[in-house]
Amino acid sequence: MTSARSGPAVPTATYRLQLQPAFPFAAAAAAVPYLASLGVSHLHLSPVLEAVPGSPHGYDVVDHTRVRAELGGEEGLRALAHTAREHGLGLVADIVPNHMALAPQHNPALWDVLREGPASPYARWFDIDWEAQGGRLLLPVLGGPVGAELAHLVVDGDVLRYHDHAFPLRAGTARLPLPELLDAQWYRPVWWRLARTELNYRRFFSISELIAVRVEDPGVFDATHGTILRLLADGVLDGLRIDHPDGLADPDGYLARLDEATGGRWTVVEKILADGETLPASWPVAGTTGYDALRHVDGLFTDRTGAYELLGRYRAFAAPQTDRGGNWEATVRRAAYKVLTHELAAETDRLTRVAARLCATSPDLALRDRAPWALRTAVEELLVRMRVYRPYASGDAATVITEEAAEEARLAFVVPEEAEAVGIVRRLLVEPPGDASAPDHADRVEFRTRFAQTASALRAKSVEDTAFYRYVPLLPATEVGGDPGSPGVSPEDFHAYCARVQRDWPLTGTVVSTHDTKRSADVRAAVAVLTECPDRWAALVSEVTRAGEGVPDGQLAWAAWQTVFGLGPAEEERVRQALLKHVREAGMYTSWTEPEAPYEEAVAAFVGSGPCGAPGERVAALRKALDPHVRANVLGTALVHLTMPGVPDLYQGTEGEYRALVDPDNRLPVTFPPAAPGEKDALTAAALRLRARRPDVFGPDASYEPLHAEGEAAGHCLAFARSGAVVTAVTRLSLRLADAGGWRETRLPLPPGRWADVLAPEREFTGHARVSDLFDRSPVALLERVGEGEGAEG
Repeated sequence: MTSARSGPAVPTATYRLQLQPAFPFAAAAAAVPYLASLGVSHLHLSPVLEAVPGSPHGYDVVDHTRVRAELGGEEGLRALAHTAREHGLGLVADIVPNHMALAPQHNPALWDVLREGPASPYARWFDIDWEAQGGRLLLPVLGGPVGAELAHLVVDGDVLRYHDHAFPLRAGTARLPLPELLDAQWYRPVWWRLARTELNYRRFFSISELIAVRVEDPGVFDATHGTILRLLADGVLDGLRIDHPDGLADPDGYLARLDEATGGRWTVVEKILADGETLPASWPVAGTTGYDALRHVDGLFTDRTGAYELLGRYRAFAAPQTDRGGNWEATVRRAAYKVLTHELAAETDRLTRVAARLCATSPDLALRDRAPWALRTAVEELLVRMRVYRPYASGDAATVITEEAAEEARLAFVVPEEAEAVGIVRRLLVEPPGDASAPDHADRVEFRTRFAQTASALRAKSVEDTAFYRYVPLLPATEVGGDPGSPGVSPEDFHAYCARVQRDWPLTGTVVSTHDTKRSADVRAAVAVLTECPDRWAALVSEVTRAGEGVPDGQLAWAAWQTVFGLGPAEEERVRQALLKHVREAGMYTSWTEPEAPYEEAVAAFVGSGPCGAPGERVAALRKALDPHVRANVLGTALVHLTMPGVPDLYQGTEGEYRALVDPDNRLPVTFPPAAPGEKDALTAAALRLRARRPDVFGPDASYEPLHAEGEAAGHCLAFARSGAVVTAVTRLSLRLADAGGWRETRLPLPPGRWADVLAPEREFTGHARVSDLFDRSPVALLERVGEGEGAEG
């Protein structure tokens, strides 16, 4: 048992560490004194269970019974927990219930399934369709058709080897001729390109290297969570982050089982909420990991009017096709169709097979005589019209799979009678599956389940991994959980969001940077300034693009110039790698699976001669001229995040200025403590220490009160009070403010009492504080009430 500690069991603030062989438990332990001094209550660890050797992230788990040896094993984790507790810190761990690595040589459970087939005791672990592919598990690992790869398929005793891959041989088959040996296995190694249409196991999104796990099975849940539950019981861990719950067959049931097994430990789920969507109230969790907070915080520092002006300038410059980056909704719809018919074709096929079987055999005769092609079309047309990730058992599916969407879907059919397939499919999805003893009950449950799982994969792949890279008028809006079609959040909407969070989910997680964000908060905050000067930006982009050579396409150029503006001076290789990933994800002129070498070479050349060449110096000069406004956004984002309702999670290195692009750029180890801490470090530490010192002011019983400035520039001051004891005030849209003449006589009515500046306690304010005085040293202010009485006005 790990000894008890004096810190809180429920976090007041967490600090995310990306564990990897280059940064193991021992390195994390060495950073503990510094991290404790910041004021966080818990370290938030990336996955700690055994993963594929060398994995830089740990989401490719291979053995749930062991703590990862490359990080220091269970002994190293317990030592980290001990060191953390000595400094008043706890540990929260990220767990991955949805999938494991398809790496049989490292995954003992999968190895047994490949050797024994459906008879393996581990066969129930994995979401495999044994009725497809002749009862053999398709393994898309070959570099070409099997006939072209025979020389690389080598029998080594009871093992079949293919380059770095190893597969077990079924008993008694090792001496067979290779063609017969391959046909005799419970698996079928095939050309990797067959995965799109032939795969018979569920994946994580479209990543064939990650095979889905059936945690809805109680036995599988127990086997895959035993070690984590033991670490919780022993006091090594205090809470959990749940990766990708939307992939699970039954998120509601899983979270209920987990809550019971953990005794109600603090748990947050990586649930991406669409704009207007709420977390199911019945889920026994503290809340989300915080991407909904990110969208609202970012939106505060985005000029909505300027963002739409920027959209017009982007369209004039890049001339994107309407459904390939010109219009947000059209771009998402086209991307969804492409993903369904390409990356998720196998998943759509499986859904269609289930629907066809159900309709052909159901005792409900109204379902009969439905052509498989019509059912497939209905499924696809309903899927592409989903505006959230998926429906849940605890909610009303009819509010997600709407009749309005069904009406639109029917337009895909020429013959009205055939269009009835849409109504049939929707009915199967929104009506309860009925009596469990009914002969079609299992198929009804499976159809609903797989539709929900496919919907979440489609949303992630078509929106986050495709449309976000095609629709690029404003890059900060294309962030996880974002809504690029409606950029910007008004102060009124932000205050309403915070009030809901404090009322409904006061211990939810909040983030502004994570290991999955496409750009760090500081990069996004810088680019957001461009919404305050759209004409100036568009003119500069036109000039520097003409000055460069070999622009591959206008959309890439528009995105590239934003990238280097937000990043500031950076190595060319960092920018080149990020933009190559950008164009491959966009999939318009090249892709991961069909790379177009001439285009990619043109992209690399453009980066060197344009954004990272002489023309890029003009962009750097503009950024330098706008530095005061970038500073206001960076500090404002940080302070709002750290003091708004919820439990803030700081991504490693982001306590100070942190400029990073999409992974792997944002997953590199950072230095503890920072070599040269600056203004943002001081602000972060002050806010976190205040949270640690006054947990009641920010906790579940705290209050959130909007404060409204008065005067001509009132809209540029966003302020709120926490429990009448702390006030946050930040400057928003500071460039517009400066252009309009500054604060002038704008004042902020403070709650009763004397208010001291937490960073400069000698500065005190009371009553109606002049905003120009409040922000005379910094564009943000963090105040704490220090005495009774109102005193004189500041």
